[in-house]
Amino acid sequence: MDVPVLAGMVAAVVFATANLPMVWKALRTHDVGSYSLGSIAMINGANVVYSVYVFSLPLGPVWLLHSFYLVASAIMLVLCVRQFRPRRRAEAPGARGVPSSRPSGAAISL
Repeated sequence: MDVPVLAGMVAAVVFATANLPMVWKALRTHDVGSYSLGSIAMINGANVVYSVYVFSLPLGPVWLLHSFYLVASAIMLVLCVRQFRPRRRAEAPGARGVPSSRPSGAAISL
């Protein structure tokens, strides 16, 4: 095994290991409120486009690293969508069992 491939393997393991605590905590707590849904969505889009390049390369450490990023960012996206979608519905007055602050039939004054 040559030095660049070994360095790539070590770097892939270090990068993946550095991201594991974030992904593990998000999976365990389902709390991703501190993450931006837009940012996570952009990361996923960029990863999909970057996959075209990475998977055109010969099989190597970069495949492992990029595959990990694909899975980790997809997990974060699913958790973000799950967390942010219900919150918007629940905060809207009168939405799905959430009572409105004004009585029905009351006039709205501006």
